[in-house]
Amino acid sequence: MVFHRSVSLLSKLRSRSVQQPGLLNTVRWLQASSEVDIRSQLKELIPEQQERIKKLKSEHGKVQLGSITVDMVLGGMRGMTGLLWETSLLDPEEGIRFRGLSIPECQKLLPAAKPRGQPLPEGLLWLLLTGKVPTKEQVDALSEELRRRATVPDHVYKTIDALPVNAHPMTQFTTGVMALQVQSEFQKAYEKGIHKSQYWEPTFEDSLNLIARVPVVAAYIYRRMYKNGEVIPMDVSLDYGGNFAHMLGYDSPAMLELMRLYVTIHSDHEGGNVSAHTAHLVGSALSDPYLSFAAALNGLAGPLHGLANQEVFLWIKSMIQEWGENMTEEDLEAFVYKTLESGKVIPGFGHGVLRKTDPRYMCQREFALKYLPGDPLFRLVSLLYEIVPPILLELGKVKNPWPNVDAHSGVLLSYYGLTEARYFTVLFGVSRSIGICSQLIWDRALGLPLERPKSVTMEWLENHCKKAA
Repeated sequence: MVFHRSVSLLSKLRSRSVQQPGLLNTVRWLQASSEVDIRSQLKELIPEQQERIKKLKSEHGKVQLGSITVDMVLGGMRGMTGLLWETSLLDPEEGIRFRGLSIPECQKLLPAAKPRGQPLPEGLLWLLLTGKVPTKEQVDALSEELRRRATVPDHVYKTIDALPVNAHPMTQFTTGVMALQVQSEFQKAYEKGIHKSQYWEPTFEDSLNLIARVPVVAAYIYRRMYKNGEVIPMDVSLDYGGNFAHMLGYDSPAMLELMRLYVTIHSDHEGGNVSAHTAHLVGSALSDPYLSFAAALNGLAGPLHGLANQEVFLWIKSMIQEWGENMTEEDLEAFVYKTLESGKVIPGFGHGVLRKTDPRYMCQREFALKYLPGDPLFRLVSLLYEIVPPILLELGKVKNPWPNVDAHSGVLLSYYGLTEARYFTVLFGVSRSIGICSQLIWDRALGLPLERPKSVTMEWLENHCKKAA
């Protein structure tokens, strides 16, 4: 209805603008807004998707999706199909697909900052929210909207400053997100008594505000910790990924491209990973996006999830410290065996779902081959790619011996000067805001319920197995 009224108004204004040239700018603005505004796109899409989920429930609600085993119950619910996540789907063989598109397809189809460049994260945000590949005009409009929303209140900086400067960057980041929460539009609307059919609208406002502001908060933490508190303001001419690199203090064209790639490929990885699932779980209680995302960051900070990128880089650095940069294949093999024999894992290798090399690793490798083929650390990463999988297969350590996304990112970042490994997970967190917030909007639009799986005791399992036998 709003769309049709806008079209009607546009038609009238066009006819009048011939006699009144002063109206021409208004016409152009309205025309652009009706074509590029992402909120309007969602208003059109949501009713159709609401009917779709109702039909699924009514016609197919009793269809069996598989059997749950004791292994699944004891193994962290791994492999259990029990969560709706619209924005991405992870295939064990081919990797992640964002709204049906693989990473190479996203690199080809999504608008870039320069010809044949890396996709702009704003383009992926549009894709995750709407399921449609955006035009460059739509992406530029979304970039501008995010810049307008990126103002961080002073109390957020003061809250972060209350922490010791050497507190872990993820602790400071989560604290900053919680400080942003006092401006939650969803909380205000809920307290006033908003109808549940409209929950998605203040969630949308909070989500875009959050996505816009987390790079500013993250960059502040980096400059506070590592650059004597010398903060760099946003550049209004830059896109989301480029601006993040700029505010961190890295302005080389290649680093801007790397940050666009990094944010895009780390944005979403379906709903079962710790950070995504945590956000969905907390959000299902109608906690606002800030509370939900802060909870996700606390999960991301775990060594078995987002902290792995830090662990990979530190492991490689410890290898160099012990053996030097010019290690032979034999030296590398010895170090890998030594790590395994000490009871540790090889960080960056293996994945809970994937059974082949992570496509996110491969696109980073392609970036390295293009921009830093002679880098000594990249040489070591390439050798590890050849050496580690056969060793893990031989020892039967993992189902997937291939490298994942964390095996490569630290080396790329350090090449351009960002060498502070403790900070790497914050970059991951900024990226993950795009996927988590996109899905949270749809959680509210589709009216997904409070998440409440059934738990059992070991005694219950033992008795069940006896009866089954």
